[in-house]
Amino acid sequence: MEGTSYFNTSARASPGSDAHRLRLSGVTRELGLPRDGRTRLKKQVQTIRIASLNVGSMTGRGRELADVLKKRKVHIACVQEVRWKGEKSRDIGAGYKLIYYGTSTKNGVGVIINEQLRERVLEVRRISERLMAVKIDLPEGPMVIISAYAPQVGCSAEEKEAFWESLDALLPSFQDVKHLIIGGDLNGHVGAARDGYETVHGGCGFGTRNPEGGAVLDAAVAYDLAIANTFFRKKDEHLITFKSGLARTQIDYLLLRRSALGDVKNCKVIPGDAVASQHRLLVLDLQLKLSIKPRRQKLSPKVKWWEFNTQNRALFEQAMTPQLTMSTNTSTNDMWQPVATALLTTARELLG
Repeated sequence: MEGTSYFNTSARASPGSDAHRLRLSGVTRELGLPRDGRTRLKKQVQTIRIASLNVGSMTGRGRELADVLKKRKVHIACVQEVRWKGEKSRDIGAGYKLIYYGTSTKNGVGVIINEQLRERVLEVRRISERLMAVKIDLPEGPMVIISAYAPQVGCSAEEKEAFWESLDALLPSFQDVKHLIIGGDLNGHVGAARDGYETVHGGCGFGTRNPEGGAVLDAAVAYDLAIANTFFRKKDEHLITFKSGLARTQIDYLLLRRSALGDVKNCKVIPGDAVASQHRLLVLDLQLKLSIKPRRQKLSPKVKWWEFNTQNRALFEQAMTPQLTMSTNTSTNDMWQPVATALLTTARELLG
């Protein structure tokens, strides 16, 4: 049986008949035979935490937000309502870098990346003040993070339609990327019930669906995306993303490919950190499996004993004769180690 030790025992020796010395341990096999278990490719699992938050405004909140992200061990965060004009990037503290886009002092979106990943950015696409994408190079392959801010209640139907059309134009360009994540304030209620959206809705949402939530679900179906924060059964406090007065709703979401849903360890709202006045931090823990090549076991060189013939025998005897000349007072135990070493060294020199 593999892994069984036949010589390590707690039984006591009999004073009269049992051996009074340690028994020899078993021989360690160096060949990767099937019955011994071959060395296989190991998998190292790394968890990356992605967040989404409508900050209300980044003005005066950069350092505070960075401290919260560091405290909550967030690697990447999608932020909405940045309310900064321009298309720039800047440090906000604690090693975090904000990449943002805005055309006025309202709306605006951004992606915040921590110190370990900020130098791995491959591409930034600023689509509009409501939509942008960042591609990041990871050991498992590229990851695309999309920060989205859908028009809120009161905006025109044309503005809402323009947002979804922009998303429709953006997503096909990343169809070959395994890890695509949308984090955003999508201003729609997908509701607690699945009701025909079983493939994209996990049945653990909050509230009652509205037409804007139906648009979110339709987009998820069209691009085979799962709404991650509806797939984990939580208390209401860990589902509600927006609180204002008596209003409690779920309008912020993290979406990813359905094929990657099995890699999601958890998705929840963290209610304790009041960085934004109304919205709450939504986080997702994604496990990435990184392939690690095993180290090859270094084996001792083999001696070709089968090549030991009449010709080699004479050379062998000639080389060994000086090694076997020892004092007659030498004990057998003292003689064994030098002779064994000489035999092996000579055999390697002559037989390879």
